[in-house]
Amino acid sequence: MASGSHILSIVLAGGEGRRLAPLTKDRAKPAVPFAGQYRLIDFALSNLVNADLRRIIVLTQYKSHSLDRHLAQTWSLSPLLEQYITPVPAQMRLGPHWFAGSADAIYQNLNIIEDEDPDYVVVLGSDHIYRMDAQQMLRRHLKTGAAVTVAAIPVPIEQAREFGVIHALDSGQIHTFLEKPQKPSHMPGDPGQALASMGNYVFSRHVLEEALRTDAEREDSTHDLGRDIIPQLVEEQVAYAYNFADNVVPGQNHRERGYWRDIGTLDAFYLANIDLVSVDPLFDLYNPEWPIYSFQSSLPPAKFVHDEDDRRGQAFNSLVSKGVIVSGATVRNSILSPRVRVRSYAVVEDSVLMDGVDVGQGAVVRKAIIDKLVKIPPKFRIGVDHDLDRQRFTVSDGGVVVIGKKEQLEY
Repeated sequence: MASGSHILSIVLAGGEGRRLAPLTKDRAKPAVPFAGQYRLIDFALSNLVNADLRRIIVLTQYKSHSLDRHLAQTWSLSPLLEQYITPVPAQMRLGPHWFAGSADAIYQNLNIIEDEDPDYVVVLGSDHIYRMDAQQMLRRHLKTGAAVTVAAIPVPIEQAREFGVIHALDSGQIHTFLEKPQKPSHMPGDPGQALASMGNYVFSRHVLEEALRTDAEREDSTHDLGRDIIPQLVEEQVAYAYNFADNVVPGQNHRERGYWRDIGTLDAFYLANIDLVSVDPLFDLYNPEWPIYSFQSSLPPAKFVHDEDDRRGQAFNSLVSKGVIVSGATVRNSILSPRVRVRSYAVVEDSVLMDGVDVGQGAVVRKAIIDKLVKIPPKFRIGVDHDLDRQRFTVSDGGVVVIGKKEQLEY
């Protein structure tokens, strides 16, 4: 931490996540389960805690019950050391309305910043998969004298319209910033990529407060950090980019360095999960020097039962959580969350099964995401006939069958 500096971190966790429906039907996007035992928000919070940035507020809004419960069960820091993670719902201090955007969410909670009295404010999104030491970005912020520093990463040009696109000078100063442009500009010398904002920022506290107050008075503003606040500071020539590729995390191998996934769509969510079951995944869950923290249940170990030629409990290239029982079934390239049951003669392949899913005897599940507590009847077929799947379930552009929480399945 910068010598003598006081840092407050804000995690923006109010997103609806409409493109992740039906996974977000009953929960906020940051609360969506990931990799068996985590929630999406755990990655942002783990990055802050590992970086010794442990004064954190989490701004929540839509369908926040499961998110609030997860924070209460999991994320308890030591008040004796002045450490905390505190969820803050929309308090409507400025009138009877929800957060209008990410900038408005912080503006409505300026009293917290004033009470905490930090020198700098770190702002992170809550629905990305990555490892990052925000202290390194903070040091770059201090070195350049920026008012705001924006974490940036190259993305394929065809995906760039989903992000804020940055053009930076050699000094790192941001020359132009366009939020989700229809025709994004490419990086100099690389027509296949654009430099994108990761949605992670370091602000000098007083600059942030002034920018938010100015933005709140603008009737033409969407009150969003990316659409309004960052372009405003770019015009004032006080915004700088931080190259995420320069961030070095302890224990991270060279393949993971620069890894960042925006879990904005069902296909992005699926691919980020399925990468984890490969022999050498891009993202390493097993890094003890920069762990990803989450709730640890008291469930018993996973169990595989039956060992006969036509009835053998087995799993290959898969993540299997606590409390799982694979009973005379075969699982390949899949993620089984806690308390999943896969019964005899069933086959699960290339799939993500969330907490409490029960796969009936002889059922087949291929290339699917099955949300919590779904009971799959015996001999049921999912991912075998996509024409039939589309009549009953959500099927993503990439052909992933998605079944919502507690959905009732019928033949």
